[in-house]
Amino acid sequence: MELNKIRLKIDRIDFEIIKLLEERFELALLAGKIKSNVYDEEREKQVYENVSKIITSPIIREDFKLSLFEKIISESRYLQSRGFSLIGFQGEHGANSEEAAKIFDPLLIPIPCKEFKDVVEGVKKEFFEFGILPIENTSEGSIGEVSDLLISSELYIVGEIKLQVNHSLLTLPETNFDEIRFVYSHPQALAQCRNFISQNNFEPKPFYDTAGAAKWLAETRQPGSAVIANSSCKLYGLKVLKENIQDEKINLTRFIVISRKSSNNGDKCSVVFCIQDRVGALCETLKIFSEYGINLSRIESRPNRKEKGKYIFLVDFLGSIENENVKKALELLKSKTETFKFLGCYREYKKP
Repeated sequence: MELNKIRLKIDRIDFEIIKLLEERFELALLAGKIKSNVYDEEREKQVYENVSKIITSPIIREDFKLSLFEKIISESRYLQSRGFSLIGFQGEHGANSEEAAKIFDPLLIPIPCKEFKDVVEGVKKEFFEFGILPIENTSEGSIGEVSDLLISSELYIVGEIKLQVNHSLLTLPETNFDEIRFVYSHPQALAQCRNFISQNNFEPKPFYDTAGAAKWLAETRQPGSAVIANSSCKLYGLKVLKENIQDEKINLTRFIVISRKSSNNGDKCSVVFCIQDRVGALCETLKIFSEYGINLSRIESRPNRKEKGKYIFLVDFLGSIENENVKKALELLKSKTETFKFLGCYREYKKP
């Protein structure tokens, strides 16, 4: 055993300890959204009992173990008492969604979720004050799953962020470029880097999240493997081999911020509606916007899950809900459609 190798292992364990503490404190914040009081004597007693039952070698003294958890519980209690507002995002720390969340409000605490639906459920059940979701990308188009979640939920859009997404190739510090055979990432990221992957004869391996792939590689130490993710994912102890490897150098992803409450403060609106199944119905509906001088910025159709053969339309347009022309157009739109839902009036948030 060489001293340098021992120290490298210690450094890796220290990193894992800190990341696990971060995860524990995030769970403590979530628990704080549910329980009525910050101090829960019975629960803290249970934690100490559980810790005491953990069998360890003689090098970990019992009084040290309990003292350590006294500090952890004390810090958890302190965090819960601060009343932080939380924002859920899909992925792991280092994800592009987390970067977008910080642009929306740097004071919010970002909480990772495994799937888009977990973000939506977290907002609906009041675990999170806000959620952030990618809705479309300039290279790969709309993200259908997110659109479907918007349609089915009773949540509002309260903000948007357009983020330039730059993908990087990251790997373990001990791995060289010519040793890489497999590259892991979210299917969207793999699709956005098709040329780079093909040119280097890498085998793409889909993963649930870009940052999640980075975290997984750091934990498993898979030889001959790399990930495509944000360069900030070097926070997992990885090294960046190449930056800006996406096929399209201008690679914008539009993120939306969702909430239980509408803001009605902005210069852009989104609506959802379903029309009658007849010739000219869609044309008549869209003509309303033209007649009132409203500029559409996006229109998307999604299959109606409740009525097979029918479609639901999501429309974004420029204008404020406070504008009289917008109010009149929406009133007329309601009367011409079978179902109608106002998703919110909001503005775009940008890096300061």
